Amino acid sequence: MTSARKKIVFIAYDGAQVLDITGPFQVFASANEELPTPAYEPVLASLDGAAVQSSCGLRMDATPLVSVSPRGIDTLLVVGGEGAQVRRVATKENALNWIREAATTTRRIGSVCTGTFLLAAAGLADGKRVATHWKATGALKRLYPDTRVDADAIYVEDGPLWTSAGVTAGIDMALALVERDLGRDIAMRIARRLVVYAHRPGSQTQFSSLLEGQSKATGSFGRTLEWMQAHLKDTITVTDAAEQAGMSERSFHRKFVSEMADTPARYLEKLRLEAARTLLESPGLPLKTVAGESGFGTPVRLIQSFERTFGLSPTAYRKLHGVK
Repeated sequence: MTSARKKIVFIAYDGAQVLDITGPFQVFASANEELPTPAYEPVLASLDGAAVQSSCGLRMDATPLVSVSPRGIDTLLVVGGEGAQVRRVATKENALNWIREAATTTRRIGSVCTGTFLLAAAGLADGKRVATHWKATGALKRLYPDTRVDADAIYVEDGPLWTSAGVTAGIDMALALVERDLGRDIAMRIARRLVVYAHRPGSQTQFSSLLEGQSKATGSFGRTLEWMQAHLKDTITVTDAAEQAGMSERSFHRKFVSEMADTPARYLEKLRLEAARTLLESPGLPLKTVAGESGFGTPVRLIQSFERTFGLSPTAYRKLHGVK
């Protein structure tokens, strides 16, 4: 190893998500393979010993964190895992102190997926705009209210702090880090090598289940949500949904926001967008048919809603999924 190489340290632990580690790690390794002289020294450091038992059961050899000097690190990345594992690590004050000390001299510090919770626990995300897995954004806001959580970003750069959304978004962020260091051409070559997007279009919203919120609903209210989904292609309104629930529109709106953390109108739009996405992934369906079947009525309304929410057009979405 030469001193010219930038040391990239990944902090992992038992129960970490394997793709949080291997995805970004491979990006830096691929950068080395693209260059006549390697630019990076990626290191996997373990909180719990010399090997990491990932959440999927795969074991990976690692260097114990206690043997890694916080000095001389160019970029420090904390990986994510399932909630229980992340909460366990967030109580390890010795690990948090190590991260805090490293942050004082490290050029960049960041996280992949729910690794953001560990940076927040160390006090490094206070007042910062951050990203995390879409399912964990609410918990991050509640536990660390001083953070500014961007629920839609694939990754976020706020000064020297870089944070990414769920799992494969760590690859997007690592490519952005490489582009910052070595230029766009190298990042594009790595993306082609790995068969991924150098700059993924849209936000993480398009890759999360917008219908997951239905699990929050209870009793007859849940049945009303099922009714809304079953009648998407009809010209139903929030007033119609309130009548179906046997409530006044005002009471329905209040209860809806309380249970779903969303307005009825916005949730209905999300249901229609979810239906539209599914239809767009079917070859040969005209956009007019997709708009009608998903309840938007016209292609113009579908395009406007799709671009506003996902940051790309229905046509671009089809190309992204290889649909003609």
